Amino acid sequence: MRIVIRHADQPHWTSWNIALTGINAKPDNPGPGCAVARCLRQAEGFRGRIIGLAYGTLDAGLYLRESCDSGHLLPYPATGAAALLERLDEILQHDPVDALLPCLDAELPNFIAVEDELKRRGIRLVLPQRAQLRRRDKDSLPALCAAAGVATPDVQCLVDERFFDHCGGDGWDYPLLVKGVFYDAHVVYSASEARQRYRQLVATWGYPVLVQKFVLGEEVNLTALGDGSGAMIGEVMMKKQALTDKGKAWAGVTIDDPDLHAAGRRLFDALKWRGPLEIEMLRDQAGTLQLIEINPRFPAWIYLAHGVGRNLPAALLALMNGVKPSQLNLALPCPGTSFIRHAQETIVALDEIATLAMSGSTACPHVLASRAA
Repeated sequence: MRIVIRHADQPHWTSWNIALTGINAKPDNPGPGCAVARCLRQAEGFRGRIIGLAYGTLDAGLYLRESCDSGHLLPYPATGAAALLERLDEILQHDPVDALLPCLDAELPNFIAVEDELKRRGIRLVLPQRAQLRRRDKDSLPALCAAAGVATPDVQCLVDERFFDHCGGDGWDYPLLVKGVFYDAHVVYSASEARQRYRQLVATWGYPVLVQKFVLGEEVNLTALGDGSGAMIGEVMMKKQALTDKGKAWAGVTIDDPDLHAAGRRLFDALKWRGPLEIEMLRDQAGTLQLIEINPRFPAWIYLAHGVGRNLPAALLALMNGVKPSQLNLALPCPGTSFIRHAQETIVALDEIATLAMSGSTACPHVLASRAA
């Protein structure tokens, strides 16, 4: 098998071939990939190519030329790291890649496992270490928060749905939050509802299922980059204004929240995080910020960061290209800048979907270029 090797004398990142994942666009729970692509397209001087990596033939980014110049299907994360590397080697025969930005939680362990192999192929990545990733898992948050001096609700791992029948006697009063190990969270108000959600999560994500004490409050989020030393780079803070049924932001506004900023700094320092990160917190009725989740990637609302002059995907590529954090040209984020998400149709020829389903790839780059001409 012939593998295209990228060499160390690569050009400036604005002309790189950038591969990214998470290019689905489900209205109630979109992946971050299309928003990351949008940030890169609008980064000053960017003239590179964007290569979409997807897990389903109906992932919208595969067909949105404003998002991706070409696209390829990957094996699902459950197939393991070896299958991922084999597929990426197939892709590299046709689509050279200078940098790769994973945008989904569940795929990160596989990318970490093949990171050294990908770097030997000349592909740049900025990934957390496996231990860092484990420390921000949902069931590990109490220990992390204790080390960082941040509040968080109690959480338990479950492998038996009978917990919900007697949990009130153990101090776990309804409502409760039932969560999948990777994605999905549901507020439940009774044992019967909790068991139903538990079974759904097991069927979708497997064991364990997490149960977390419910906190009533206002949700605020922070996203930033980490360089592995404990620094928090380019932070942008946002308050959700409208939610989907899955609790995802449909609209939000940038804020300046000193408490959220301080909590973010403590968490970045405790984790020594490398790469993008999103911190989700709730301000409870007593005014205390409580950590709900840490997502090891860019959030789906990352385009808001570009909107306030902090294009974090572009900044991450600049860091990969050797720029020091102090040299990044990041504006001070202006509070009061809002975003509103929307859904729209894209027209796709049936033969495009059939080609992707049969070959695992969209049209070759030279075909796409001739179409654009």
